[in-house]
Amino acid sequence: METLTQLQRRYDALHTDATRLAGTTGQLSQRAATYYHLYEDSGRNHIFPLIAAHGALWASGYFAFGMKLGELLSWQYGFSPRRRQQQLDALANFAEAFREVNRRVCVEIYTTYHFTKQYGQHPLASEFVRPELLTALRRLHDANQARTKLDDFSKRAIFETHFRDEQATIVGPRIENAVAKFGWPLMRFLALMPAVRFAYFPQGRWLQFWKFDRQEERISHGLKAFDLAAAVGWQQVEQTLDHYQILPNEFFANSLAHFANLRNDLLAAT
Repeated sequence: METLTQLQRRYDALHTDATRLAGTTGQLSQRAATYYHLYEDSGRNHIFPLIAAHGALWASGYFAFGMKLGELLSWQYGFSPRRRQQQLDALANFAEAFREVNRRVCVEIYTTYHFTKQYGQHPLASEFVRPELLTALRRLHDANQARTKLDDFSKRAIFETHFRDEQATIVGPRIENAVAKFGWPLMRFLALMPAVRFAYFPQGRWLQFWKFDRQEERISHGLKAFDLAAAVGWQQVEQTLDHYQILPNEFFANSLAHFANLRNDLLAAT
């Protein structure tokens, strides 16, 4: 049986691979393909990365719109070019902090998923993955190994556990820090009120945030995103990833081969 030191080395190696696969904050196609790999590898039981892929791709358009809006509103400082540029820089830093959150979530999901797939039953596994999340991921791997399709109730329970964990450990602290540093009150106010509409949402449905920096609001809307996905069907959620026009045609032709090639290219380059 592996020692704690051996487990640490394996965890660190997976984390290194995950960091390469998640890419930079701007490499959305690569990150979405990595998210989708986790969903597909789980026997399509692990819904969190599938919805996270939609979130990463949707955010591209949202940030582009936000930067254009910031350019327009920055003219309130038109008589002070230096101040105007400072505010635009602050907006860019704020947006980058949010993109960095998504990148870190991808790294964490990939690492914990593959670590628990290999070592989830090890008595020291809880040294690396928090106990509640470890239990949820064990259930996921057990179902996959047995070639069992989980029902939506079970998928939702695992989704919620994963979602709450990453909100508490990754998303929440970093968003709170980014908001505290953003010194442009008007844009901060607007940025925390996104109307989120993923591609699989039914016509006329969206998730309106009022205080995005509130953790419980994010969790509530995250669960609604799951419920909407379950209602339209998982095949529809998969297929609508092409709506954002970011993932390449190769992904939709053969997602397994696309990720395998992506992974091989990235790891061979290091």
